[in-house]
Amino acid sequence: MNKPVVLGFVFALLSSSSFLAAAQDNIIRVGFNPGPYKEQFEKGFAPFLIKKGYKVEYKDFSDGIQVNDAVARGNIEANIMQHPVYLKSVNERLGIDNIGIVQVPTPPMGLYGGKIKALKTPAAGTVISVPNQPPNEYRALLVLQSLGWVKLKPDSDPATFSQRNILENPYKIVLKEMDNAQQVRALPDVDYGLIQGNFAVSSGLKLNSALQLETPVSQFINVVTIAGKNKDAQFAKDIVAGYHSADFKNYILTHEQYNGYLQPDYLK
Repeated sequence: MNKPVVLGFVFALLSSSSFLAAAQDNIIRVGFNPGPYKEQFEKGFAPFLIKKGYKVEYKDFSDGIQVNDAVARGNIEANIMQHPVYLKSVNERLGIDNIGIVQVPTPPMGLYGGKIKALKTPAAGTVISVPNQPPNEYRALLVLQSLGWVKLKPDSDPATFSQRNILENPYKIVLKEMDNAQQVRALPDVDYGLIQGNFAVSSGLKLNSALQLETPVSQFINVVTIAGKNKDAQFAKDIVAGYHSADFKNYILTHEQYNGYLQPDYLK
């Protein structure tokens, strides 16, 4: 057996052992990216799991690829940081089978003022920052389309979206792609920024300060993600039950920081 194969076998064995140990100890390890989901989970949801006898561990990740890979390998049981469109694109990129099992309250994407503080017909060359991930750039362009500033090709695929899918750009808007985490900091350098909700609120922006929020669309409400092979596991069933519980609903509805979030049907 050659060295790469041996190393791969050892890594897979360690990952499997890690998952089995966590299951035996009733530990649920949950991964997060920057945003409000960790606090929402820790304060509004984790008490439900603790009452069920689980121990909860929190893992922080800097990007969406690592945290999905960790779920697929069994290094963590779940992550909370993405909507189904982004999840699908990562699954295809990594060749994995992660699935969403329940929606969670999600701050919407919004158009925020940078150099320009008011919503007005854009001048030629207006610079707008957008996320550099295809599914979230697609979301951003949907906001601009709702304003009548651009028109997208009807057959645009969110998972593979690029600026080539723009059918009309009558105001000659310049779309500046950048990392989500940099967008709030870069607002003074652009005319407007189309910023994903979790990065906006985690950086101190108020949703009601957005000049335009995206139209609620269920495919962009974030989900708790687990490995597909665990869809029938007891911990997965308990996670779904916890989010549907009266205690979680009461937590969300009594904390004003969640006003304006995209809400799952079970909270309506």
